[in-house]
Amino acid sequence: MSTDRPRESGIEEPDESHADSAPAGAPPEPAPAADPDASAEPEATARPLRLRTLLLVAVVALGLDLLTKTIVVAKLTPGDPVYLIGHSVRFALVRNPGAAFSMATGMTWLLTLVAAAVVIGVVRIGRTMRSLPWAVGLGLVLGGALGNLIDRLFRTPGPLQGHVVDFVAVGWWPVFNVADSAIVCGAVLLVALTVFGFEPDGTRMHRHLEDDNAEEKSV
Repeated sequence: MSTDRPRESGIEEPDESHADSAPAGAPPEPAPAADPDASAEPEATARPLRLRTLLLVAVVALGLDLLTKTIVVAKLTPGDPVYLIGHSVRFALVRNPGAAFSMATGMTWLLTLVAAAVVIGVVRIGRTMRSLPWAVGLGLVLGGALGNLIDRLFRTPGPLQGHVVDFVAVGWWPVFNVADSAIVCGAVLLVALTVFGFEPDGTRMHRHLEDDNAEEKSV
């Protein structure tokens, strides 16, 4: 039996003597600060776009408005209301040249242009919408604006001068229609979302403020 020791392989062990190249007394390097915008951005982009929801709500509101107006024009006669609850709630056909709830009756053409601008603006905002409540609110506004805009474009006495069909009368309140109700409900919802800090991208403003305050305290 040979007593010779086997030759050691030519693979050299890594030299760990230089693994710690920093001096013994040197303080450790501080970790890079986290960027709050970088963490907030994935959270916002992770939410799905809500354009389909916005358009679906708008189509439902528009469909109900057109359907009810078609029935009312076919069944009711101006000046001959149908009473539902005493004399307080009734259906009364009214041709309205003004805005919602019979306001600004002498500015039909201007209101038509405003309604068209609202429709374009809502569609542009909705392309980047990620908040479901915001999509519902804007969808109601869009559907209501389209319903009254169609009346102003295609009903008598002519384009840009058409009179809107109103038919719901409650007590002393001005006569209105489904489109008016959709616009008001959508606007109230949007105001409430803004007051409570809900952003169109699905985030909350108060959360960002709390994160900023916590970051300042940590610094």
